[in-house]
Amino acid sequence: METPSMKPGQRVMMALRKMIASGELKSGERIAEIPTAAALGVSRMPVRTALRSLEQEGLVVRLGARGYAARGVSSAGIRDAIEVRGVLEGFAAGRLAERGMPPETRTRLAGLIAEGEALFAAGRLSAEDLDRYGAYNLAFHDALVAASGNAAVATALARNSFEPFAGAGAMALDLADLAAEYDHLLAAHRQHQAVFDAIARGDAEAAERIMRDHAFAAIRNAKVFEAAAGAGRPLAAARTIRSD
Repeated sequence: METPSMKPGQRVMMALRKMIASGELKSGERIAEIPTAAALGVSRMPVRTALRSLEQEGLVVRLGARGYAARGVSSAGIRDAIEVRGVLEGFAAGRLAERGMPPETRTRLAGLIAEGEALFAAGRLSAEDLDRYGAYNLAFHDALVAASGNAAVATALARNSFEPFAGAGAMALDLADLAAEYDHLLAAHRQHQAVFDAIARGDAEAAERIMRDHAFAAIRNAKVFEAAAGAGRPLAAARTIRSD
């Protein structure tokens, strides 16, 4: 079955994330633009763009004029960074619930929830839908944190996102199993709805708990942590890492 098309840059990023996580690309191994582009069936530009973004995620390091090399990652390191994100985003959600949502924030978050709902209405996802989900997911997380009114939280999250797979947008999804991705992403979307509802009714404790659980689900659901349970051990061959 032919894999549905998606934006070349996103496809390259997802592929490279999985290759680095599985160990197919070893720590310190140079990622050459031309062979990578040929292997993934794209031009050099999406590869170049993807590598710049992956540097921001802490998955590759720049080698000066020689391009980029993979950065080694461990299950313990990913777990730690995702836990930090959960604490920070949970605090932001709780604070927003305590302060109350201004009308513009309510409208913004409700509009994003509606976008997410529309994505799942057909009962299945296409590869293009994964692009749309990624944009919706990141926008929801960013909007919630911004609305909390605590600039230090946003700054701390930005720093934490330099750790591999720590950011809300660092998704490596399995294009060969879109049915499984539908179930996983729908569950994540339902958590977005639940935290919005908790914030809307002013339940700070529930909002914080749901948002923390939302981040921690990325640890529980990621097959990589089952394959590499030993702390600090290099990640074994893992099909996907999800960061919601």
